[in-house]
Amino acid sequence: MKNFPVFTKRILLFLLQPLFFFQAFAYPFFEADTSAPGQSALQYIDPTIGNIGRLLEPTRPTAQLPNQLIRVYPIRKDYLDDRISGFPLTAVSHRLGEVFSIKPGIAPPDPEEWNRQMPYDHDLEITRPWYYSTYLIRDGITVEFAPGKKTGYYRFTFPPGKNKSILLSGFNDDESTWHFLSSAAIEGTEIWHGDVKIYMYGEFSAAGSPEISENGQLKNGTSVSGKTARVRIGFAEALHRVDFKYAISFVSPEQARKNFEEEIRRQDFNATKKHAEAAWSAIVSPIQVHGGTEAQKRSFYTALYRCHERMVDITEDSQYYSGFDKKIHQDARPFYVDDWSWDTYLALHPLRMLLHPKQEEDMLQSYVRMYEQSGWMPTFPVLFGDYACMNGFHSSVIFLDAWRKGLRDFDVEKAFEGIRKNAMDATLLPWRNGPKTVLDDFYQTHGYFPALHPGEKETVEQVHPFEKRQAVAVTLGCSFDDWAASQLAKDLKKTEDFRLLEQRAMNYKNLWNSQQHFFLPKDDKGNWIQIDPKFDGGPGGRDYYDENNGWTYLWQVQEDIPGLIQLMGGKKAFEERLDQLFREDLGRSKFEFWNKFPDATGLVGQYSMGNEPSFHIPYLYNYAGAPWKTQKAIRLLLSLWFKDNVFGIPGDEDGGGMSAFVVFSSMGFYPVTPGLPVYSIGSPLFSKVSIKLENGRTFTLIARNCSVVNKYIQRASMNGKELNKPWFTHSELMNGGTLELEMGPKPNKNWGTGE
Repeated sequence: MKNFPVFTKRILLFLLQPLFFFQAFAYPFFEADTSAPGQSALQYIDPTIGNIGRLLEPTRPTAQLPNQLIRVYPIRKDYLDDRISGFPLTAVSHRLGEVFSIKPGIAPPDPEEWNRQMPYDHDLEITRPWYYSTYLIRDGITVEFAPGKKTGYYRFTFPPGKNKSILLSGFNDDESTWHFLSSAAIEGTEIWHGDVKIYMYGEFSAAGSPEISENGQLKNGTSVSGKTARVRIGFAEALHRVDFKYAISFVSPEQARKNFEEEIRRQDFNATKKHAEAAWSAIVSPIQVHGGTEAQKRSFYTALYRCHERMVDITEDSQYYSGFDKKIHQDARPFYVDDWSWDTYLALHPLRMLLHPKQEEDMLQSYVRMYEQSGWMPTFPVLFGDYACMNGFHSSVIFLDAWRKGLRDFDVEKAFEGIRKNAMDATLLPWRNGPKTVLDDFYQTHGYFPALHPGEKETVEQVHPFEKRQAVAVTLGCSFDDWAASQLAKDLKKTEDFRLLEQRAMNYKNLWNSQQHFFLPKDDKGNWIQIDPKFDGGPGGRDYYDENNGWTYLWQVQEDIPGLIQLMGGKKAFEERLDQLFREDLGRSKFEFWNKFPDATGLVGQYSMGNEPSFHIPYLYNYAGAPWKTQKAIRLLLSLWFKDNVFGIPGDEDGGGMSAFVVFSSMGFYPVTPGLPVYSIGSPLFSKVSIKLENGRTFTLIARNCSVVNKYIQRASMNGKELNKPWFTHSELMNGGTLELEMGPKPNKNWGTGE
């Protein structure tokens, strides 16, 4: 049933309603709210899309308000798992953990209750961004949830004549504390990531009988602390339903209570759900699409929903906890965390600059605050501080992109100070934070990151034992980062910094091997290291590349595409090399290839749709004088790898990174080079796209005769003036322009070849 369209599900549910009515007294699961959101864009959002990972992490069916702290989903391996171990009160950080587990039960008091899995039925599960419900088939319990900003609302409907209990525990191995303030109120604290205290205050809708569990011993009591601390509250058999409202705080237990009082004390369940639904409607409604298939709309609007999972606002009553200096700060301006810039700088931040520039400014100022508090511009800012992950300092690209798109409400001088410090004084080593090492000194002197020969022993202790040096990936990524820093310096009239960083932006050329036509590693003597760029470098190619092979990193020069074209011998050679990318064989079995490169999913030839460094590559045909090939490739990739079902994400979605690619590409354009306020035209899925902008204007893209077959642009105009180049500017979009495309079934190889 999950693979059925939403409207089909509605019909089935309507037909089954009489059966549900007659079973009401025995099976109360039907009481869960099954209302659907009318005919708005909300009807197309399906949080289960991508819930089975092909090789890597699945998406989670997350219920939350857009970009807010409370994020809830059932705890299970993935969609294939037919048992739920519990429900969190919130996910603290994307893929990095949850806190405060809650689960209902009907078994008599037993310490083993907390460990029991809860079987459920997918077809009795309802998953929407603003509402979640499931039916636990063993115990006959319906679980419902609706999110607030710093609060949540669980509703448990029990079968009649049974024991009824709610169990709470910590999610992590650290300390937790529980204290029943009364027979219906509880507060708790859980330590996350070793030193972050997270506070909870909640109230049940009915009085119960509290019990505590410590070291597997269950007894009457109201307070318990420790790594094995758990609590249980039992309710009268006559009760049919128990509600649990709660609030979370990263500041203090007092603030948790205040969040509760201000946000949810006077809210009932339906009001909480309707408020959440309205919040999502306000987010997705500014983009209206017409035409296309129902499946394409489902993929599009679900991707748009995923783009608003992160970053999250953790400001509470004009204050926030910062993991960057372990202090509470007073600041009325929203403070956002939970961003993985290696994944999000490419498309998610650019999308937010388009749709929500004021929010993006708050996020950028949050980055500035993090730099002020820690001394470094962060790369993966999460609640506990900067998560040392991946490589590069791509916040420099984000700041440049924002500045050139007219965003001004952030401290750009302080931002540049942090960007420059990272460029000059921080280590470039993957998965490491802190001051530079001897390898970084080498990079600054010689213009490339040195690599080791196959089998050569590592001598630099700071190198991560698994992530290795990633020497080529680091050199290419830092060239982009230095280019962005140089351009921001130029715009800020910092001439000396501009000249230094501009020179470093050309470092990518130092690893271009003109004989093999790949970016290849060199040792510290300047000698080429002979490798197979398709397969060498250990797991994920990490000795030289990162998660992908040399075919992917062949194109990692978004900041200087004309320079890359020149290295390859001109536009024709560049185009032919792109063709080869999409056709190149693995050269070995799929088993052997994916055993070494599990991140290289969504393959077409050597092109990996399932990993972020590949997003811009299909648009490079626009720069080679063959835009029709971009149109063909984009349609193929969207059709192949982004289905409206549980397999609908080809790789790690990473909280909006991949979804932003889908949103942009489905609309018909993409920001190939963040930092240059230009969009490259692809092939829209829809006959009309209207974007209501924050400035009051509307950008409209009209694709006449657009269909599954009619994917090629025959002619184009911008604001009524003929357009014969495959791009347009950010200012044209923000001024409320109209881009008109005439689509056809066969390529017009002459369109888009102008300058």
